[in-house]
Amino acid sequence: QVQLVESGGGLVQAGGSLRLSCAASGRTFSRDAMGWFRQAPGKEREFVAIINWSAGSTYVSNSVKGRFTISVDNAKKTWYLQMNSLKSEDTAVYYCTDGPYSLNWRSYNYWGQGTQVTAAS
Repeated sequence: QVQLVESGGGLVQAGGSLRLSCAASGRTFSRDAMGWFRQAPGKEREFVAIINWSAGSTYVSNSVKGRFTISVDNAKKTWYLQMNSLKSEDTAVYYCTDGPYSLNWRSYNYWGQGTQVTAAS
């Protein structure tokens, strides 16, 4: 059974940092991409960051560019989202996922349980 387990969310002051982790288990780690999305209350889930597994290339949304970084540890089947200089508008539930290379959350079938990130101003 496919399972994605997230960790690392929490409450920080604006300007602070957090690192989210997503560990995959239950199958061969061979998806095209791993990514992070987020969803704030009353809003649609939105793209945050993605990594192309085979090419190693990364892409982040304009709203987090220069502040967030996505990376992967293939040996551990784990990927990360390093979030620096957090802003109040980054407050949301963050979800990890893997599957085809897509910025549209509807393209994915497997999701982590979600982890709350709150940046208090």
